[in-house]
Amino acid sequence: MFGVIDGTGFETLHDDFNACFIGHARVERLWTGARWSEGPVWFAAGRYLLWSDIPNNRIMRYDDTDGAVSTFRQPSNNSNGHTVDRAGRLVSCEHLTRRVTRTEHDGTITVLADSYQGKRLNSPNDVVVKSDGSIWFTDPSYGILMDYEGDRAESEIGACHVYRIDGDTGAMTIVADDYMKPNGLAFSPDESLLYIADTGVTHDADGPAHIRNHTVNGDTISGGDVLADCTAGVFDGFRVDRAGRIWTSAADGVHCLSPQGDLIGKIHIPELVANVCFGGPKLNRLFICGTTSLYAVYLNVNGVSPV
Repeated sequence: MFGVIDGTGFETLHDDFNACFIGHARVERLWTGARWSEGPVWFAAGRYLLWSDIPNNRIMRYDDTDGAVSTFRQPSNNSNGHTVDRAGRLVSCEHLTRRVTRTEHDGTITVLADSYQGKRLNSPNDVVVKSDGSIWFTDPSYGILMDYEGDRAESEIGACHVYRIDGDTGAMTIVADDYMKPNGLAFSPDESLLYIADTGVTHDADGPAHIRNHTVNGDTISGGDVLADCTAGVFDGFRVDRAGRIWTSAADGVHCLSPQGDLIGKIHIPELVANVCFGGPKLNRLFICGTTSLYAVYLNVNGVSPV
């Protein structure tokens, strides 16, 4: 069941991709048994990875020291995306409670956002923390569209936005209001750009399936040109390496995009991939959330440190 499996491998679409992978390295399946894996986040101090199994209402934990997998939190309020803040605390998006939370060092949970101007959020999906401590998250309606990943409900806000929470005051503002289904997001290595995926095609045949790039202007963003269209399913969650390449989920595995948005290579995975993150002591191991499984592969690149 575990270890190197068939149906995986690297596909080079541009010569630049050859320098990104190690010839003898292979994709490993570390664990299987989820219904929908999402939101991986690496904790360097403890050498462990957390990720969501959304329909099973739990957060899973992979221990990099011995390969053990256990349940970190259940129920998890149908948590989806996670990140780690500047103090090493877990920040989570929860579908069921329609909020963004922070797990403190003592295990208590602080609610960072659950409404905007008196109206409940839809179902926060993915989240990143900027170096100034601000928290940026997407709020599509996936968690309220059905009972599988949350509770079916009408949107109180009536739209799907991208928000910023000020790290000092906790004040929340809308930074993007022209998305159909904002999903994964990540900053460029120097934080001059914010990339945001729009997966609107999941509920509208003419909807978007792309990543857009925005210029970061302090606590706001501008621009928003399409950087890349997905050629297999949708771009869901993604991360950026230190050279500015984007490693993003897709229906056939992981797509690697150049900083200019060109598809330069793929890592084939035999399941629909929802999200990825870099981990390991050198941030050179890509953890991959397939539908039912957790995969990993060592690369010849390094991820951007989250802290």
